[in-house]
Amino acid sequence: MTITTSFLTNNMKDLDLDSIAERIKDFLNQNCQHLLAGEALNSPRSVGDALQVEIGERAMPFALNDDRIEVRNNFSRRSMEDLAFSVNGKYYAIDVKTHNIFTDFNMPNLISAQRLADFYKTDDNNYFCIIIVSYKIENGELVYTDCHFKPIENFDWKCLTLGALGCGQIQIKNANNLLFSEMSRKAWMLNLCTRMDTFYNKEIGKIGKRKNWFSQIKDDWENKK
Repeated sequence: MTITTSFLTNNMKDLDLDSIAERIKDFLNQNCQHLLAGEALNSPRSVGDALQVEIGERAMPFALNDDRIEVRNNFSRRSMEDLAFSVNGKYYAIDVKTHNIFTDFNMPNLISAQRLADFYKTDDNNYFCIIIVSYKIENGELVYTDCHFKPIENFDWKCLTLGALGCGQIQIKNANNLLFSEMSRKAWMLNLCTRMDTFYNKEIGKIGKRKNWFSQIKDDWENKK
């Protein structure tokens, strides 16, 4: 399968994700200013859910501009991807995030570290990508200020952190401060493994303190008359 050459990089193998992101932003500004109204407009969750549907059903097919590419968006909430497509033997699993630029702090979860490791271990042609759409509300309308479409390994570790959810959750520290790099997947994943080792050592220390605290509580109860 091939696609319009304007969206391929010089090696004719990889998608030009930055160009696609720009077309998604243009589409949203032209077609989705009045996506929500009233209280729903001020709800980040409502905006995020609505935009996820719009991007999967209309904006992404428009941005790719090729009827031969099937964009899937029928994934369950437990799936790591909100939408996906395949091009030139590569599978793009995409998580859609939205960000109101007038919020002081926004720390979205991206993916379980274990789930990402399994996904990349399965096939080198798998890509877990993030689409982040930034927006603001002006005069009752949604104005889309920016859109990024990047594989997770293009997110600089300076703007990421690990959260204590499940086996460890990769998170953006603050969506107001995104940083990108051209680190190779191998280097990025090795960095992840090193950070996970440090993360787990800290969690072991925390668990030890909690265990000791409840041991003391148990002693107190056993000594009660």
